[in-house]
Amino acid sequence: MNLLVTGGAGFIGSHTVIELINAGHRPIIIDNFSNSEPFIIERLKKITGKKIISYVFDYGIKDKTREIIEKEKIDGVVHFAAFKQVGESVEVPLKYYSNNVSNLINLLALAQECLVKYFVFSSSCTVYGEPDSLPLTEDSPIKAPTSPYGSTKQMGENILQDTTRTSQQLRSISLRYFNPIGAHPSALIGELPIGVPANLVPFITQTAAGIRKSLTVHGNDYPTPDGTPIRDYIHVIDLARAHVGAIEYLIDKNPCFYDVFNIGTGQGSSVLEVINTFETVTGIKLNYSIGARRNGDTSAVYASVNKAHKQLGWKAKETLSSSLADAWRWQKSLGKV
Repeated sequence: MNLLVTGGAGFIGSHTVIELINAGHRPIIIDNFSNSEPFIIERLKKITGKKIISYVFDYGIKDKTREIIEKEKIDGVVHFAAFKQVGESVEVPLKYYSNNVSNLINLLALAQECLVKYFVFSSSCTVYGEPDSLPLTEDSPIKAPTSPYGSTKQMGENILQDTTRTSQQLRSISLRYFNPIGAHPSALIGELPIGVPANLVPFITQTAAGIRKSLTVHGNDYPTPDGTPIRDYIHVIDLARAHVGAIEYLIDKNPCFYDVFNIGTGQGSSVLEVINTFETVTGIKLNYSIGARRNGDTSAVYASVNKAHKQLGWKAKETLSSSLADAWRWQKSLGKV
């Protein structure tokens, strides 16, 4: 299957390109490298042993995207090209609404126009907000968003659902990610945060590498066993494989089909548990301190993934230990870039 992968050089996108190739599909990347690096394309070629088809431009340029869809005879879209920093979205909301919503609308219009059959959307567990109960299922309440980023994910799901259900040919799925971590075991690709990392694991690995002097744990007075927030950390390769499962699940569906799936491990790990596991796996003692809570942080969020297990035939295989070992191997390799 010919699959357009927007943002295919990014953290999740690049790992998904590998898994799509492994499954016999033909991914075609569009990426403007606003949150990735050009060297990733060559590394994908090295990992897969395949020619990587990629185009360098902003997917929001509608005429160029139409040209690629037609030229490459695109059957489906796996859409990653969205801005994702919660704090930045609060500071520059129009940047997020423009790219994550307006450009999505343009992409779906092209999918309709060019008779694309399949669409997988990169959504987020942020759509749930502060949970009433755990684990979160796909039927858990969708709360009012706490940031423009969260708003764009809720809007994206609604726009995709409404578009699909009035389409003559489109079938689509929204995958609600929990917390992606890790890297490819080759250490050739992984997460490349710009500036100060917003996520825990790259901050841990940068602290261990001496790039950051110390790590601050934001709050130890939450109603959790050790007082620190709990999240569902999933290896990026497991997450990538879920996209393969989603695309292949759609093949047998009729036009107008739409559904959502949680993609996590089904287990929560606290911040201190992640730190302690990293220290055990690497033998490195981290310099960290306890700080104040951050505004907007929830005490615990983790997924029920029974629906993905039963319907997509997908299940996370990697552990927290293997995820952190891969993340550390990737961090150490960055000096070779």
